[in-house]
Amino acid sequence: MDPYSIVGVVLHSEDEYEDLLALWSDLEAGLGVVLTHPSQVQEFVQRIAQYDQWMRDLLQRDADVGLYLLFQLATHSPVGYSTSHALVCAVLCHLVSQEFALPSEQRDGLVYAAMTMNIAMTTLQDQLATQGSRPTPEQQQSISVHASQGAMLLARLGIDDNLWLRIVELHHNESPSSAPVRSAPTEETLARILRVIDRYAAMISPRRSREGRSAEESAKYLLEQTRQSGSDVEQALVRIVGLYPPGTFVRLDNGSTAIVTRRSASLNQPDVVIVLQEGGGLLKPPLMHPTSKGSPKIQAALPSSAVQERLSHHRILQLVAPG
Repeated sequence: MDPYSIVGVVLHSEDEYEDLLALWSDLEAGLGVVLTHPSQVQEFVQRIAQYDQWMRDLLQRDADVGLYLLFQLATHSPVGYSTSHALVCAVLCHLVSQEFALPSEQRDGLVYAAMTMNIAMTTLQDQLATQGSRPTPEQQQSISVHASQGAMLLARLGIDDNLWLRIVELHHNESPSSAPVRSAPTEETLARILRVIDRYAAMISPRRSREGRSAEESAKYLLEQTRQSGSDVEQALVRIVGLYPPGTFVRLDNGSTAIVTRRSASLNQPDVVIVLQEGGGLLKPPLMHPTSKGSPKIQAALPSSAVQERLSHHRILQLVAPG
């Protein structure tokens, strides 16, 4: 059977969970090799396109489970941060592209740029994630030029897609325009989408020098930016992932702790699995609970560091029926 032919995943065993996690982990590892040693990669463009197709196949299989695994990876370890960040951004860019119904060439340019936007500072970005101090002047200089340097490096690697290159070059430029995406599908607008997603993914990810923000805090920050600028990008991103994306932790109003498993039609009422009792002990077995159906309700989002217990994610995802 084609491993990507099933839409909506129910994981019946730990082996099935491990197989699915391995697919995402292998994708991340392959992308990491390309980003860390780009000059040694043959057919660079084809490799990026291959990883994009791999990502799309996994998301088509089950987007919520994919987000669950990605948010767990992104929020639990700063090791290999640059690649993990690139993959999270690429997934979110793909979902936003669907939301805005972008033409395929714009969608591809945006997602490829998300994968490669930090290619000129992959090693440095990993170092900064585990560095307890602020960037040195030399590091700050590398950070300030990485967008333009990245675009030039990609051109040397054979990229002749001007849209892809320009999005990478512009992804840190503050665009003066906040025109709706559907009315202004330009390279500046696509770079603005990537910039918003880049910031969101960075906010939820931990560094050695700080904890990641909760997903709820990050989403509320984006909505505040929408109110100030009138941009529809931030609002679209929050609409897609919700206030509490799959894979993030929440405290319920009865004192228990849950992990989000599926988005719902309501931004603040996802499906969750309750994993910790009010006193903090593991709930055995974990309990599936659609918060849209009644109490207990979500009281607050939690940073990933708030849950130290070792969870059985395959058992949690066993409870998740296809959406």
